[in-house]
Amino acid sequence: MTTALLIIDVQTSLCTGPSAAFDIERVLSTLNTGIAKAREAGVAVVFVQHEQESDPLFRFGSPGWQLAAQLQVGSEDERVRKTTPDAFHETHLHAWLQARGITRLLIGGLQSDFCVDTSVRRALSLGYEVVLLADAHSTLDNEVLTAAQISAHHNAIFANMTSFGPRIHVTPTAEVSFTAAR
Repeated sequence: MTTALLIIDVQTSLCTGPSAAFDIERVLSTLNTGIAKAREAGVAVVFVQHEQESDPLFRFGSPGWQLAAQLQVGSEDERVRKTTPDAFHETHLHAWLQARGITRLLIGGLQSDFCVDTSVRRALSLGYEVVLLADAHSTLDNEVLTAAQISAHHNAIFANMTSFGPRIHVTPTAEVSFTAAR
């Protein structure tokens, strides 16, 4: 089994200013730890970026669309542009992963209740084994729950989800096995 680290929508517009995700500095630090471990193990790193022409914060090429400056992005990393919450929908991601024999995805990023949730579910439906990095995703408060509650809720739901066939593992980044082949 070959592994890839998938980092979803960790873009400037969600990491700074009034739309910054909850506890973003800790999340960025944890993601960078994961990126370093992935590179050390020879695991591919994939950065997904959301874009939406009607939203100046997510318009392709805009300052808000850029990956967060704090992320350890390398020239060898794959980039995926998406226009929906699903990182696989009408993107080259699935084909890229298949071409490399990748069957296991380590996933973190933003936002827990939107693009992370949708992409995790799609990855499971496509047959990937998924490890959600329990401490490497975040979101914003909504009208009902705080961001911390939303992320904890997603960790709890995914930890108990078995209906897709492939199992999802919800694991803190420090406890994840970052191995290219498994």
